[in-house]
Amino acid sequence: MTLSRLHRVCPLLLVLIALGAGCDNAADLTIPDPTATPPGWRLVWADEFDGTALDTTRWAYQLGDGCPDLCGWGNDELQQYRRDNLSVGDGVLTITARREADGTYTSARIRTKDRAAWTYGRFEIRARLPVGQGLWPAVWMLPAEEAYGGWAASGEIDIMEAVGGQPDEVFGTLHYGGPFPQNVSSGGPFQLVHGTFADDFFVFALEWEEGEIRWYINNVPFLTQTEWFSTGGAYPAPFDQPFYLLLNVAVGGRLPGPPDETTPFPQRMVVDYVRVYERAD
Repeated sequence: MTLSRLHRVCPLLLVLIALGAGCDNAADLTIPDPTATPPGWRLVWADEFDGTALDTTRWAYQLGDGCPDLCGWGNDELQQYRRDNLSVGDGVLTITARREADGTYTSARIRTKDRAAWTYGRFEIRARLPVGQGLWPAVWMLPAEEAYGGWAASGEIDIMEAVGGQPDEVFGTLHYGGPFPQNVSSGGPFQLVHGTFADDFFVFALEWEEGEIRWYINNVPFLTQTEWFSTGGAYPAPFDQPFYLLLNVAVGGRLPGPPDETTPFPQRMVVDYVRVYERAD
């Protein structure tokens, strides 16, 4: 594996995040032992993708373009989600984004809704990301029940999002506040000094505890958030309820913009494992 050096983003208060403040120091990126349990945590759920098909006792497909309820999945995305764009084999899960012969785009999206959800814990995903303008891979969480109201009053936790046209950078983000359009967000980036997130596998991790959420890349912390709110309940709402996991690669949408002539297809997000831990005590 390639060892890279990267910039750390300091733990930030929301006002500092909004101003774009961060750290200038760099930190060595080491490769985590894939067999080691993080100190202070115990494994409670995992998918190592050792089979030859998606384990539908753990995951459910989301298909189509979001219509009629949420066309473009709420972000003006261009892809249709299909089962055929996801495969499991050789110990990994692969989501493939394609430009089809007719010029349309396809990809895949899965979630643990109605199968598993958690309040607090450590969430680890080891993955290699796609690259190219208009690609939008994400590992994220949504509330199992909208206890505090519609999106984003009940929250959204983005463990990792990337914009394919900036393949050396990923983001961690929280969405909260009131129902759309009264929603707000806060977060921060993690940028590699050398190479891209398409070059190798990286471990994207989030530790979520009451009143504090922390983001890591290969166990290097880059963002901490402790301040948020919901119009539907008192702090630490909305991040005090069960959330489920989602994995997907979107094509187009408001964040990355559309693909262009420089975008190589097909593109793949390859996931080695997904693991969920709870505090050992």
